Amino acid sequence: MNDFLSKLERKYGKHAVPRLTAIMIALMAAGYIMQAINASALSYFTLNPYLIFRGQIWRLVTWVLVPPSSFNIFTIILLFFYLSIGMSLERAWGDFRYNVYIFGGLIITLAAALICYPLFSIFYPSSIAGQAIGMFFSTYYICMSILLAYAATFPEAVVLVMFIIPVKMKYFGFIYAAFMAYDAIGYIRLAIQGGQFGGLYVIPVIAMIASLVNFLVFFISSRKKVSLNPEQKKRQKEFRRQVLEADSRNKAREAAREKNEGAGIVTKIGARHRCEVCGRTEISDPELEFRYCSKCEGAHEYCMDHLYTHQHIRPASGKEPFEA
Repeated sequence: MNDFLSKLERKYGKHAVPRLTAIMIALMAAGYIMQAINASALSYFTLNPYLIFRGQIWRLVTWVLVPPSSFNIFTIILLFFYLSIGMSLERAWGDFRYNVYIFGGLIITLAAALICYPLFSIFYPSSIAGQAIGMFFSTYYICMSILLAYAATFPEAVVLVMFIIPVKMKYFGFIYAAFMAYDAIGYIRLAIQGGQFGGLYVIPVIAMIASLVNFLVFFISSRKKVSLNPEQKKRQKEFRRQVLEADSRNKAREAAREKNEGAGIVTKIGARHRCEVCGRTEISDPELEFRYCSKCEGAHEYCMDHLYTHQHIRPASGKEPFEA
């Protein structure tokens, strides 16, 4: 599927919507403004299948205006956070693939809502089923899918929770998945223990699954992979060969040094640094500093007294280390 996306990108990539994250955040901001002007205004934009099948087809599109939560100071922080991670994904994936991910999530969410409506209408009044679907199917889980995508793409990136606690994104993704599972279990429990309309609590669980389907499909089968051309593969193989040869030379040199210069005594007492000229270590002289010489071939460490005065070790060819 990755090859299929690559073909589509070459053919239709020029039609991709740039800065899609900024557009989404602007639409959410417009929703908050409408909500502030008229609290009931957003009720005309929700994804309510009951009203859609009765002529209000604009709801198929306008539900993206409905913000994922109520407006407060934390909402502003979250919007800037989603803007930041979304733009990072756009730069990393490219506009086309990011478009496919976002619009794919919107389409899957819309399809799940329309499929749920006739199923729940069998057991509940159509108007109530449509209203429940419009309440739980929103852009909230689309935003969460962006967070998961960022955590999967940049697992080592660090965010400051509450501007204080540093957390790597891979752990942030696991924490969100745990909260998501906890919410799903809570909804299922309400559905089992609920009364006449308790079964409607299954709807938010379906909305969660819809958002995860988009994430799993995209990252398991469609994630952009790096392919190397033959010349790049040759350079990569040559680099690995040089690294292995340098490592072998360093091990042989270290073994000879331990045999001829008594370095074995140093390793037994646990010293990590040793000057190759005077043999002093951080154990014999705790105040002494050690540095590796960048002009010697291989890894050679000296104390500060001999770092600039020792004779540099050259390769057999006479060239400088790593000289092209």
